[in-house]
Amino acid sequence: MGDSGKTEKATQKKRDDERKKGNIFQSRDVTNALSFVLVLFAFKLLISPFKDFLQSRIINSINRIPGTDSLTIRSAAVIMKEFVIDLMIIIVPIGLGCALVAVTFTGIQTKFLFTASKLKPQFSRMNPVKGFKRILSLRSLMELIKSIVKVTIIAFVIYGKIKNATDEILRLPYVNLQSAITWIGSTIYDIAISISIYMALFAAADYAYQWWEYEKDIKMTKQEIKDEYKQTEGDPQVKGRIKEIQRKLASMRMMKKVPEADVIIKNPTHYAIALKYKPPKDKAPIVVAKGKNLVALKIIEIAEKNNIYITENRPLARGLYDAVQLDKPIPAEFYKPVADILAYLYKLKKIKSKK
Repeated sequence: MGDSGKTEKATQKKRDDERKKGNIFQSRDVTNALSFVLVLFAFKLLISPFKDFLQSRIINSINRIPGTDSLTIRSAAVIMKEFVIDLMIIIVPIGLGCALVAVTFTGIQTKFLFTASKLKPQFSRMNPVKGFKRILSLRSLMELIKSIVKVTIIAFVIYGKIKNATDEILRLPYVNLQSAITWIGSTIYDIAISISIYMALFAAADYAYQWWEYEKDIKMTKQEIKDEYKQTEGDPQVKGRIKEIQRKLASMRMMKKVPEADVIIKNPTHYAIALKYKPPKDKAPIVVAKGKNLVALKIIEIAEKNNIYITENRPLARGLYDAVQLDKPIPAEFYKPVADILAYLYKLKKIKSKK
């Protein structure tokens, strides 16, 4: 059945199975936007100390040179090496921070899922036909459109900022270096702020789209839901047969206990209750077997073969059948009528023993 038949929402088991396979819902644009905003915030906080650090290091390096005549290729190389190291001291922590932020936000979306199945080599991906289909798929087309839109937005933001600052740019050659650097840094920061706003809006839209697409992809057909139910809950027909077998086995075990009974109370063929009472071990009579219709007749048949006393008491038989479970003592409300029956039974046994 094609995808057109997938009209049902995914079950929890389907979602869990997809998660185990690494097929989860996430928006990379949300991760990128949040990471960009945090990095921008960190940059704003750290730019001043980083600038002071680099400036002091450069001044110290230059001050170590007595004069321009002392500047050689070797000393210039040393200064450049120190500058690169100082720059790396700044860049590496920022880079690691960016990576950590990206991993953290991705983990929050995926609930830090790690699946080894994604690491296994999938030879199907090496199939050029399937690879070409993936390139031309709707998902790939949407990713391409998203990338074009993002690049276009960033380009328009930068273009708009530069266009509005044309006069300031033209005056840059006539201002001192410190002022020029400050203005350039401020302008770049303003551009980054504008870009982050658009990225946040785009990320919100992408999140909604990714959620919709994921829900659509994991939809199920009615048959798939039925098959899943059979796998998890079992085929109703099979379950019915199992229950029937269990009932038969329980009935067989119950019938083996009928010869242990002291009395059978029946109604007259619809219900039969087998009671056993062995004081002081038993505090009250115990129901060792019970049944109705054919089962009741079978209990009576076994009782007759084993010379067990059988008495008819319709309300008592029905009441015991409904109120007492197998191998459980009778409730106090039945003590009096059952005691009368047992007393009569003991009286009969005493009379027979005298004969």
